Amino acid sequence: MDHRFQVNLRGIIDLLSNHLYSRPEVFVRELLQNAVDAITARRALDPGCPGEIHLTVVTRGGGPPMLEARDDGVGLTEAELHSLLATIGQSSKRDDQGRRTGDFLGQFGIGLLSCFVVSDEIVVVTRSARGGSPAVEWRAKVDGTYSVRSLDADVAPGTQVYLTCRPGREDYFTAEAVADAASRYGALLPHPIRVTGGKASRVVNRDGAPWRVEHADETERARALLRFGAETFDERFLDAIPLRSRAGSVDGVAFVLAHPANLNARRGHRVYLRNMLLSEAADDLLPDWAFFARAVVNADDLRPTASREGFYEDDSLRAARAELGDCLRDALVDMARRHGDRFRRFLEIHHLAIKALAAQDDECFRLFVDWLPFETTRGRLTARELCEAEPVIRYVDDVSTYHQLAKVATSQGITLVNAGYVYEPELLARLPEVRPDVATRRVEPEDVAREFDELDLAEQEGFHALLDAATEALRPFRCRPEARKFRPADMPALYQAGTDARFIRSLEQSRETADPLFQGVLESLATGRGPTPHTTLLLNASNPMIRRLATIRDRQALARAVEVLYVQGLMLAHQPLSSGELGLLSRGLAGLLDLLAERQEPPS
Repeated sequence: MDHRFQVNLRGIIDLLSNHLYSRPEVFVRELLQNAVDAITARRALDPGCPGEIHLTVVTRGGGPPMLEARDDGVGLTEAELHSLLATIGQSSKRDDQGRRTGDFLGQFGIGLLSCFVVSDEIVVVTRSARGGSPAVEWRAKVDGTYSVRSLDADVAPGTQVYLTCRPGREDYFTAEAVADAASRYGALLPHPIRVTGGKASRVVNRDGAPWRVEHADETERARALLRFGAETFDERFLDAIPLRSRAGSVDGVAFVLAHPANLNARRGHRVYLRNMLLSEAADDLLPDWAFFARAVVNADDLRPTASREGFYEDDSLRAARAELGDCLRDALVDMARRHGDRFRRFLEIHHLAIKALAAQDDECFRLFVDWLPFETTRGRLTARELCEAEPVIRYVDDVSTYHQLAKVATSQGITLVNAGYVYEPELLARLPEVRPDVATRRVEPEDVAREFDELDLAEQEGFHALLDAATEALRPFRCRPEARKFRPADMPALYQAGTDARFIRSLEQSRETADPLFQGVLESLATGRGPTPHTTLLLNASNPMIRRLATIRDRQALARAVEVLYVQGLMLAHQPLSSGELGLLSRGLAGLLDLLAERQEPPS
């Protein structure tokens, strides 16, 4: 024997208010949605239907406020009231397979239930425009009961919905709150929405989407769109780029931020579904590389989530995202080709986004790579300037290593590029594809050290005591001392760590602050890489202080001096200090002070 599910309406309302809808005022959107769909159906019968929506807030003495939502749409018969309003999940906008049909906004057949979030009773007075049916009143209560009765009154075709404020929801039943919600949700609806409260009455939505308005020329259009962007997001933008996608029937505009954007920040795009606001914080509409833009778009054929506050991640959305990315890409290509000054201004702010695009698109790489800026030991240079100045472009793919080597490379006359940021190593490695006369080379610290001068035999003998003391002092830190001559002479020591050594060092830094479980994970990562690599501290034999240290034979004094030089080298290389290294710095300075004090004591 088959049984039917029982529905607890109070449980459904709790689900809507606490889990499905993010804001209680979403009931205004659902009222607008039903009105728009009713007008759409009415115009299929009567193209001359005015298509108007009225929201009226009524205050009654000491009683709770009331909201009336009225439209001149198609209306409902008594049979439709029973089958549509009183059956959860039923909708007149779907076919037998449950798919949405026609140009309707509604999809899930539960929108009217959102009114129970703010009202304990919903009253609907309606008359069908199809003729032959009297006006009907449908009255539903939060306990799941409803009643239907025919009315003798002469009611015009259309629908009126009456909501009486539930205690505690008064903030949503003011004319200002209703107007704000109606303006936000229905800003792009093609039907006028009039909100009335007391003696004040006004239309709260604009005349359709501004990007569809015809303008005298492109300059006027750009100004109008930038004004719209400033009003929508409350900030000024650098540029406005039209968007269109056949997938999902999407159109709109992307606004280019006038300030650098965080790669990982939420985008906050404003998205409409068939001209009804769906979300003010969508972040999955544009490709990841387009983090320089905030968009306002309308989609006719993308599938909303159950809460109607976003889109399902399906093939249609992925195809639309790709097409919108193509719109942005083509606009940037056109800007680079035809409006060089504008593109340079864009690039000054959003070069990271262009690097991301160039890294994944071959045509954009060929077009944009010459413009891309890079940090170098000669200042900020574009790829074109680098190629014109250097037959071999040397780059470091780690920021801390760049800081280790920058001063030394400059003194050696070597131009070094800091490619320690996302996308940059692969872009530099591909430069020979468009510049066959240029080679690129990734540099490790030991590559620069090979250019340093070796000590002759006499100098090696003079540095023996210092190196012996330094070896003993640095052994606990897996660091080996070497003596070389290099520029600049005012740099006493240079800390060097290869790729594997930097990795092990980062694991050890993390292990100091990790919980016991994660410490074990980090330990396994370290032990699985074979012998622990050593770092190097290069003592500069061209530095006067180092030459002075080489003349000292007090091993304790030398050890303390080397410890301080080691920590200084770490700091110059922008390496974070472990707790042991911080202690080393304090101990080394204290030891030097003790030795100084001992030497200044008068003989007894």
